[in-house]
Amino acid sequence: MRLRSLLPPMLLLPLLAGCEAVVLSPAGHIAAQQRDLLVFSVVLMLIIIVPVMALTVWFAWKYRASNAEARYDPDWDHSTHLELVIWAVPLLIIICLGAVTWAGTHLLDPYRPLDRIDKDRAVPADVRPLQVNVVALDWKWLFIYPEYGVATVNEMAVPVDRPVRFSLTSSSVMNAFYVPAMAGMIYAMPGMETKLHGVINAPGDYKGFSANYSGDGFSDMKFAFRGLSDDQFNAWIAQARQTGQTLDRVAYLDLARPSEKTPVMRFADVQPHLWDQIVNMCVQPGKMCMGEMMAIDDQGGLGLDAIRNTWPLAYDDQRRRSEAVLGGAAQGYVMAVCTADDAVAAAEGRAALELAQINAPSPSLARVQGLGLARPTSQSPLPGRSLIEQAAQPSVASPRNSPSQNGARS
Repeated sequence: MRLRSLLPPMLLLPLLAGCEAVVLSPAGHIAAQQRDLLVFSVVLMLIIIVPVMALTVWFAWKYRASNAEARYDPDWDHSTHLELVIWAVPLLIIICLGAVTWAGTHLLDPYRPLDRIDKDRAVPADVRPLQVNVVALDWKWLFIYPEYGVATVNEMAVPVDRPVRFSLTSSSVMNAFYVPAMAGMIYAMPGMETKLHGVINAPGDYKGFSANYSGDGFSDMKFAFRGLSDDQFNAWIAQARQTGQTLDRVAYLDLARPSEKTPVMRFADVQPHLWDQIVNMCVQPGKMCMGEMMAIDDQGGLGLDAIRNTWPLAYDDQRRRSEAVLGGAAQGYVMAVCTADDAVAAAEGRAALELAQINAPSPSLARVQGLGLARPTSQSPLPGRSLIEQAAQPSVASPRNSPSQNGARS
């Protein structure tokens, strides 16, 4: 009867053969340190858990009702030695675990640049990290290589033993970038740029995926991660450059539309400043960038008159927030205030105006004369002054402007 009850769980054991313990067998230096920290923490906690579980079984067996040899002491209520063990051992473990966690948190900070390729090799002084800009889309991953001017979708490759510096953002909702074989998980958020540093030490094909639920296509939001030699990586870049496609504003806006199970795509060229526009959520032409809006706010804002103009602004590409708050699908934009193009045009216009003023002929120094009026003569009330100066000067014959009264007023 007992064998029959154990048979169904035993039949499920072969299914576990497909599981990959990639977290415990990483291929990158950062992931290996995280593995060591995880194993050390578990072993440290087992120092308490295993003895407690063993003593629980031992106490239940020793002090069972049928054991007449067990000591029965119903009035026992305190033991100094037992209290010392119960409190001192967990306290020491917590102190040790806290110290290791504090050191690991700073040494494995995702924003901290790498100083070692692995435990035996430091990063050479002449090696520059590979920059990869990552965009979490619905429901796919976009990778931009600014150093090489190419971009890919749902596939990325890095050279073995070369540090990689990731800059991450999202197009709509918060997501999580995770390549277990290389480094830890890091969040990607719209309108923000997060950082991650890592390195892969062994060539091969690995898996990357989204570790944060983001909607219907979350389950298929995966990408291929390849660790290649330098020659293989250069060939992979050359292959991407042969596609002929350009990732510009139009292509990105089309790519940002929600889609599931998107196949691998490659772009041979990337429009300049596209990454900055993605982070600042102003890829759509004429849309004010967040950086420009913050610069305006830093200078005091646009005032109360601009509330009606800026209120309908919604930086959600799917317009969910604008529809929920305003009750409609119409979008509003702040335009002709201070976009990047306007700033460049204003600077060029200002320079042209200054140049025109420099090259303009000197103005005539002749006295201003009204049309049809004769030049002032010596019989004028104020000889030697123009008509404009006379109009601006109070009459000295007026009794209201006597010297004594002027002095009193002043």
